[in-house]
Amino acid sequence: MILNDVQSGNEPRKARKRIGRGVGSGHGKTAGRGHKGFFSRSGSSRRRGFQGGQMPLFRRVAKRGFSNNFFASDVAVINIGELNDAFEAGAEISPELLAGKGLIPSKFDELKVLGDGELTKSFVINAHRFSASAEAKIAAAGGTVSRIAVSSF
Repeated sequence: MILNDVQSGNEPRKARKRIGRGVGSGHGKTAGRGHKGFFSRSGSSRRRGFQGGQMPLFRRVAKRGFSNNFFASDVAVINIGELNDAFEAGAEISPELLAGKGLIPSKFDELKVLGDGELTKSFVINAHRFSASAEAKIAAAGGTVSRIAVSSF
């Protein structure tokens, strides 16, 4: 073994293939595109979803039907543990206040308070919906629950 030759050949990165730089480069003349045909020409590429002449998946899948997802209400959720960390005792919490603090997204139809986490402070919480566990924990901490009427369009 020759010690000064041990690392030869271990290049940190493979050199990029320089195409179309003469016959001596090994990638000249046809530049790796072969002879004639569609893919030897400039501007040749397969479109997205092309499956080699087979009927493409997006044309095979049925496009009929109807979904009610468009009409579903967008519900923002928050846990009481997050409220306990973010607010001082006795605070009146509203959806606008939560959105302003960045605890919930700014665009939603309804706000639901969930019961994950511990609640040690009493709050007045205004929301559209409450889980049963959240309602029980709020009442146990001495807080009050105020339901906001859902506006229908």
